[in-house]
Amino acid sequence: MSERFDVIVIGAGIVGASVAAGLGATHKVALVEAEAQAGYHTTGRSAAIWIRNYGPPDVRVLTGLSYDFFQNPPADIGTAALAVGRPIVYLAPQAECGALDDLIGLKLGIEEIGLAEVKAMVPALIEGYAVRAALEPDSFDMDVAALHQFYLRRARAAGGALMLRSRAGKIARQNGLWAVEITSGTIVTAPVVVNAAGAWGDEVAQIAGLAPIGLVPCRRTAAIIDPGPYDVANWPMVQSAAHEWYVRAEARTKLMVTPCDETPMHAHDVQPDELDVAIGIDRMQQALDIKVTRVEHSWAGLRNFAPDRSLAFGWDNAVPGFFWCVGQGGYGIQTAPAAGALVSAMIMGMDPGPAGAILPQIDPMRFRAG
Repeated sequence: MSERFDVIVIGAGIVGASVAAGLGATHKVALVEAEAQAGYHTTGRSAAIWIRNYGPPDVRVLTGLSYDFFQNPPADIGTAALAVGRPIVYLAPQAECGALDDLIGLKLGIEEIGLAEVKAMVPALIEGYAVRAALEPDSFDMDVAALHQFYLRRARAAGGALMLRSRAGKIARQNGLWAVEITSGTIVTAPVVVNAAGAWGDEVAQIAGLAPIGLVPCRRTAAIIDPGPYDVANWPMVQSAAHEWYVRAEARTKLMVTPCDETPMHAHDVQPDELDVAIGIDRMQQALDIKVTRVEHSWAGLRNFAPDRSLAFGWDNAVPGFFWCVGQGGYGIQTAPAAGALVSAMIMGMDPGPAGAILPQIDPMRFRAG
């Protein structure tokens, strides 16, 4: 049994879903997902905060271009709180003052503030931990589930198919079409395949007979703790200037803490590491007077990075119709509106607008040079 489409998107996380939604008006799209739930891995485990100054220059371009979408979302987004303001406080012990200067030097809205001002916002701050601090005022919490479901609804409403429990077992190009055999034995065909498989991106390429580009899946660990007597609902996100730990409010009364780990490993259903949880809590407790008697919940997610840590969006030059859309690292949610629009425009051969300036930086074939 086979089904014919215009585009097959492999991976139904936030980026695959945004691309499927963007192409849906003009293309019949199959969204092929190996898991029983779309966004099961990285999308469903996101820390869910938009940070303008996060990531390499190409990522920051797409982050900035996504800002208006979050602030003025479509009427059918499914939530009244897609973006809820949560500023970020950066703390710099003496050894991290250089990192703080680098953040301020980006000239994207981070400004130095006094430690007394930090103490007023975060009463748990331990005197003497930091010698300087800065504030990024325009960051915000994102409703990831609402955004993801919005894209999935848009894709289906346009006639697209969401195929869950449908791992791509065989991918081959025949007679001008890609044929993808999924778990059920069904073969879906289309002239274009979009590889939005995240940490599995190189694996998908190899199944299709293409060379990998060197993606590195990395584990990021997080834990939920009780902050004790502190009311943290309106705290800013607090992190070290060198990005070695951060905390942010979770479910209004709890705190999420992470050591900002990036441990390279193979693509799989990654689980939290107890040592990383302990490291995150220890780093936090050097800065904040919060006693932790138990960890209420912990989890881990996989980020995927290209070798130079920039995005990898573009056509594979070894064979027609294979499009890479990987390397989002930890930036996939906050860049999704602009990334989905950019990839859709590239596939349709349209002008990508301001995002087009980053195309040379994100061409996946840069890893095949020579």
